[in-house]
Amino acid sequence: MTTSLALNLITCFYISLHFHLSCSSPRLLIGVHPLDEKYYDAELIKCKDGSKSFTKNRLNDNFCDCADGTDEPGTSACPAGRFYCRNSGSTPRFLFSSRVNDRICDCCDGSDEYGGTVICPNACIMGGNIVYQRTTYDSVSNLDAINSRKTKPVIKVEDTAQKVSGLKALVFLQVALVIVIVAFRLIRRRKTRRRNSR
Repeated sequence: MTTSLALNLITCFYISLHFHLSCSSPRLLIGVHPLDEKYYDAELIKCKDGSKSFTKNRLNDNFCDCADGTDEPGTSACPAGRFYCRNSGSTPRFLFSSRVNDRICDCCDGSDEYGGTVICPNACIMGGNIVYQRTTYDSVSNLDAINSRKTKPVIKVEDTAQKVSGLKALVFLQVALVIVIVAFRLIRRRKTRRRNSR
């Protein structure tokens, strides 16, 4: 038994056990949107950008045949590829293919980490907002290095939009105040000139 076949069998067992997907085909349709599953049924599959065609046995073989990533929906082989997280019980979403099997659980159902190096708990039933990362603590200095990392602030779009609208209102009020002051001074000058001209 070759190493590749053994890896496929282990992966198939893991996926069928944890994600309730079937392993009837030698290459699994992991990372594929449910509406696209029929696209991969043919023996000769065309890249979605129309550039090439590939056979079904080259699907998810960890070699990028299509520039758009059509042939590698479940691996990180194609830079332009997208991985679909089903996230049953939460919101489905697409990931960049570079996040597949990177030892960080990006999908709340853990489907992006099927390689077996990380076991991701299914967090979809908890809202799906939990991201797990495997961390190994080789030594105390490694632990100190991890604890000393500064976290980057998270900027939310809603907060930024509220701040921008607040700044717009402030600028509008300042411009209106300047116009009122200028108009008041002009009226005062006219009154002063009329008094002086009498």
